[in-house]
Amino acid sequence: MNARVEPQLLTRLSNQHLDSLEEEAIFVLREVAAAFERPTLLFSGGKDSLVLLKCAEKAFGEGRIPYPLLMIDTGHNFHEVTGFRDFRAQELGAELIVRSVEDSMKRGTVRLAHPGESRNVHQSVTLLEAIEEFRFDALIGGARRDEEKARAKERIFSHRDSFGQWQPKAQRPELWTLFNTRIQPGEHFRVFPISNWTELDVWQYIEREHIALPSLYYAHQRQVVERKGLLVPVTDLTPARAGEQVETRTVRFRTVGDITCTCPVESPAVNAAQVVIETLSADVSERGATRMDDKTSEASMEKRKKDGYF
Repeated sequence: MNARVEPQLLTRLSNQHLDSLEEEAIFVLREVAAAFERPTLLFSGGKDSLVLLKCAEKAFGEGRIPYPLLMIDTGHNFHEVTGFRDFRAQELGAELIVRSVEDSMKRGTVRLAHPGESRNVHQSVTLLEAIEEFRFDALIGGARRDEEKARAKERIFSHRDSFGQWQPKAQRPELWTLFNTRIQPGEHFRVFPISNWTELDVWQYIEREHIALPSLYYAHQRQVVERKGLLVPVTDLTPARAGEQVETRTVRFRTVGDITCTCPVESPAVNAAQVVIETLSADVSERGATRMDDKTSEASMEKRKKDGYF
């Protein structure tokens, strides 16, 4: 094969793959709009939710997304991400609903074991309260099967019972792209249009579609400490411990969540194309490489999902 032709062929094959994934996501987004009365799109301002939002724009047209955006805020999110979230929602003219774990704490429905405990797992309570408040019957999220073993068990249309719980052995079959969306009063669905995407697919799509992201996703200098094989950012919420050496390194975030459980990785990548190249050689999942809360069995994703987590 001619060496000058091969890159063009690879680009075409990549675009065909991304087109297929995009088509599936758009189909699912439209199916939700048709099948449910009160859906919402979970929108954190992170890369996966921004990809999902781009697909929603293509599904319905700019400024015509037929459901509100919902953010469950721990109060410990990166300001770069929440600021970008607000900017993007305003730019689209979309309704943005924000519900806070701090409000659940004031109501007494969330109680921390100690002031320094991560609030990430407690988002489940605030999310279920928002579902009850707005009577949402479908929540569209950006989770992918390649992220974590429990998420690999998830259906695209994932049924939740009246307590918001996920029962992995009671999920409905999804044959021939046919989805059973029937629910009883009080039940709802979590819907994952980009379930079949990988981290590489996401970054290739970001590059192709020129999707703007919060600056944290690209190389920047940050003070960190090494802890249990992770680079922990040094912040007011995650200070260095006695004996730890604070270093300034060039890092980026592969995934962005609560400050207390999200770690960066060393990287010189300053744009999506460079991140794609890095992702091609990554041998650890983004959650495995960057999430402190996924390191303990007590905080296992499957248990958290059964309790109502995203």
